[in-house]
This record gives sequence, C-alpha cells and structure tokens, in this order.
Amino acid sequence: MNYSLTWLADVLEQAGLKVAEVPGWQSRGRREMGQVKGVLCHHTAGAVRGNMPSLGLLVEGRSDLAGPLAQLGLGRDGTFYVIAAGLCNHAGAGRWQDSNNGNSCFIGIEAENTGRSDDPWPEVQMDAYRRGVAALLHHLRLPADCCAGHKEYALPKGRKPDPDFDMLTFRQVVAEMLANPSRPDLIPAQEPSHPDDPDRPSRPTLRRASQGDWVRHVQARVGMVCDGNFGPETEAAVRRFQRAHAIVPDGIVGPETWSMLDASIARA
Repeated sequence: MNYSLTWLADVLEQAGLKVAEVPGWQSRGRREMGQVKGVLCHHTAGAVRGNMPSLGLLVEGRSDLAGPLAQLGLGRDGTFYVIAAGLCNHAGAGRWQDSNNGNSCFIGIEAENTGRSDDPWPEVQMDAYRRGVAALLHHLRLPADCCAGHKEYALPKGRKPDPDFDMLTFRQVVAEMLANPSRPDLIPAQEPSHPDDPDRPSRPTLRRASQGDWVRHVQARVGMVCDGNFGPETEAAVRRFQRAHAIVPDGIVGPETWSMLDASIARA
C-alpha cells in the first residue's frame, strides 16, 4: 500500500534539486500521516565522513526506535534521499505553533551532519536544504513559519540541539523564496561580494532551469554553446568541469565552482 506523501520526489525534482529515491519508499512508513502542517529540520549526528552514511539507519531505525526515522535524508552534496511516504519516528515529544504530534503532522528532513563545530555545513547542502523546504511548503501552501528546527519543537526545552544552524535566518531565506510569485523554489542564491573586490557584483548560484547572461558566461567557460539556458547538457559539462577540479560534481554553479571558473580564466 502506498502512503499519501508520494508527491515528495516530484516536488523536489521540479524544484531543480537532486533526488535519489530509496527503493520501496512509497509504501514505507509506520502508518498514514495526518494533516501535514509543516516541516521539521534535523541533523543526523552521524559520521563525519561520507555523503549520507546515516541512510541505512534512517530507513531501518535503531534498537530503541523503529524506522523509518524521516521522510527525507539530505546528503552533504545536496542530494535528497526520499525514504518514506508515510509517518516516520523523527519528532518525539514537543510543540510548534498549535501542533504537538510532530510525527503525524510534520515532514522530517534528516540532514547529514555531526552537529559539531568542526563539521561546517557545505554551502551546496544548505542551499538544497533551504530550497527543499521552500518547495515542500509551496506545495502544501504553507508559510515559512511552518518550518521548525527539532531544537525549537522538542520538549522539554533543550532536549534536542538540532539542527545547529540559526533557524530564524533559515526561515527568513525560505520566506523570501516563498514570496517570489514565480517559481519560489528556484530563486537563485546570491554569492557575497568577492573579498578582494567589494565592488564586484554578486553572482547567482546556477542550476538546471536557470537562464540568462550568467549562464552564458558559464557555458563559455565549460565549452558549451552559449544559449543562456541551463539544460541537461550544460549540467553535464559543469559536472565534468567539477570532476576535473576535484569539486563535488553536483552540476550546480555555486561559490566553489565560481572560484574555479575564475581561476581557469586567470590561467587562460
């Protein structure tokens, strides 16, 4: 029997995000969800290395807590692993707004991170986290404050520390995405000004479905026809460039890839 959240993979893919479907996810869950009222953000507190080493645990559960432990896992490279379409054991006791049964009414996202100060969040992962939450809330027609961190939801206060980033800032970015009337889940993240040149204009993070002059600039650097449309061929060329320069080959042009593109121009 398939559960109700079988739209998860399509919504994330339509937002231009990388999606990996775990076999059997459509029929995986403790039982059917209730009314979905939002998204609950977590970090795994898993291994320090690897893209999604906690995936098996999220699917199967622990000796003291049966799986699945979240509907979605988020790897360090920004890939969403779709684990379950039914209710998952991720929330425990707590309250956010008027909801106190988190498992029944919140979609859980477990992002791979140890939660330690020596394990910084990769920008590609944080970018996907924000976009993924915005895409889910947009589909559910819910505002940004329907997203909470586990640490904000959990009772008694202080019971949970995750995720270890600032949820207020996270929600502000999600709210900006939702406020855009056209494809709120595809708003390009802006790169800060270059530290050596504060007057240099900010550049967007580019991904499949992006368009415009910045895309033409990237296409020229990776040997593509400069038509300004970031389609699958451009994505494949960006992945080849990233592999050649030892960057995570995610096909997304973010700060690290921009830096390598700049370096390639300087060497030319």
